[in-house]
Amino acid sequence: MAARSSYEELARQLSAVGAVKRGLARALPPECPAGSAAVLTLLDRHGEMRISRLAELLSVDMSVTSRHVAHVADRGWIERSADPADKRSRILRLTPGGHAQLDELTRRTTEVFAHNLQDWSDDDVGRLIALLSRLRDSFACRGSGGCVPGRHTGECRTGLGDEAHARTPV
Repeated sequence: MAARSSYEELARQLSAVGAVKRGLARALPPECPAGSAAVLTLLDRHGEMRISRLAELLSVDMSVTSRHVAHVADRGWIERSADPADKRSRILRLTPGGHAQLDELTRRTTEVFAHNLQDWSDDDVGRLIALLSRLRDSFACRGSGGCVPGRHTGECRTGLGDEAHARTPV
């Protein structure tokens, strides 16, 4: 186990990650703020779904999710159709315009990373990816029925791991 001072420094460094997220958010086009990008990303990753499932994946309440959905639907990036199983519910899915917008978001965020990490080697970037994935896994498996610390199996996901991981890093 690492020393307490290492955990304190880790907490400071993770707090500072906000600057990285803000830098990525500045790369987004004005018509597609971070909440909209998250909606597109999750629909791309998980496929069509009800708004209640989207709210769960976003970890926000239904009113916030509804605003994000309305924003992307108004721009033609998603379509809302009646759920055949429950006509009161709507199924959300990406449109070709939504896929194109997501491709543009991915291009922009990739350019931001390429510019800001140009002095990093592929090995350095790979190590960061591996360590961030491991950190995410360590938190994901601490829910009820989670695995024992230090013995992660990958079968204990609680929704914080790959479930919440999105293609666009904003």
